[in-house]
Amino acid sequence: MSDFWKDKRVCVTGGAGFLGSFVLEQLAQRGPKDVFVPHIEDYDLTLMEDQDRMLDDARPDVLIHLAALAGGIGANRARPAEFFYKNLMMGVPLMHKAWEKGVGKFVAIGTICAYPKFTPIPFQEENLWEGYPEETNAPYGLAKKMLLVQAQAYREQYGYNAIYLLPVNLYGPRDNFNLETSHVIPALIRKCVEAKQRGDEEIVVWGTGMPTREFLYAGDAAAGILLAAERYNGIEPVNLGSGMEISIHDLVELIVKLTGFEGRIVWDKTKPDGQPRRALNVDRAKEFFGFEAQTPFEEGLRKTIKYYIENQDKID
Repeated sequence: MSDFWKDKRVCVTGGAGFLGSFVLEQLAQRGPKDVFVPHIEDYDLTLMEDQDRMLDDARPDVLIHLAALAGGIGANRARPAEFFYKNLMMGVPLMHKAWEKGVGKFVAIGTICAYPKFTPIPFQEENLWEGYPEETNAPYGLAKKMLLVQAQAYREQYGYNAIYLLPVNLYGPRDNFNLETSHVIPALIRKCVEAKQRGDEEIVVWGTGMPTREFLYAGDAAAGILLAAERYNGIEPVNLGSGMEISIHDLVELIVKLTGFEGRIVWDKTKPDGQPRRALNVDRAKEFFGFEAQTPFEEGLRKTIKYYIENQDKID
């Protein structure tokens, strides 16, 4: 275990959220001096005065910025202005204030949505500026991408230790299963489980099934983030992924099998597919700070399905 965390005060924005819960679990094993988690009821991180107050209350040595307004294609299409403004304002002013107040290290969490729509496969960090992001989530992707520009500029001008990580699509227990705002895996799990319980003859799935995606178990993502916080102090963005690509069609078939749903799958081809392919080159994370994903995909899906079934009555 690294002694990096010894005597460190750590602030984790978004620590009360899905990925944040895994980061906090793993931080607890590393034994920092203090971990501060700002809750939305107490700090609105889109307001600069609340950012000031949070930093004064937390006095962190390390700030891990997970907080984001995020969602699937439907949510991004319905609220593009909110996704742009809120993510920009939660990030850019916060990094500036962290630098002003002497926070030793800023760990910025970006998004795979920052990559161009037609990025060559596998996505390499060098491809980030070779085109415009996929239209349905470009406002979100670009707002988060500005943290990379800022981190590099602040490092160049001020010598500030800000790093930028690009996790691929996450999944796991405690994910958001709200069909209006969730990503593809929790949405499919909920649809299949509920359809099986009701005895439905079919489920309807958006798009054609042709696009591909890569997924990373949230516990693995948390491990990668903490390894980067401990070991990485560079200017380059770094992908966090599993290195496994699967089509949406095959993903749906797998979740149908694991949940035991026996009805038909109906593809609603009037709905958008999103980015055609997503798969990452993950060499840089291994080289720079020794990160490799550990959770086999089917095992992670089983854990996520089990969590949803056991907590179904508590989920909106």
